[in-house]
Amino acid sequence: MNADQAFEVHAAMRQHGIAGTVTPVTPDNPGSTWIVLDADGRDVTGSVLARVAAARGRRSERGFVVAR
Repeated sequence: MNADQAFEVHAAMRQHGIAGTVTPVTPDNPGSTWIVLDADGRDVTGSVLARVAAARGRRSERGFVVAR
């Protein structure tokens, strides 16, 4: 993913409580590819992207429906 996508993924991870660190593959080059690392430093980009997509696809379970 690029830097813009990384920003969006990081925001979604915070919103949905998904753990991980979003970082560029080449730390000196923010324009490089970005990945997600777990607490042990393993690349978990694929699973995190799947969790973010699933979390975004869920409907809210709170609120009211007003029928007219």
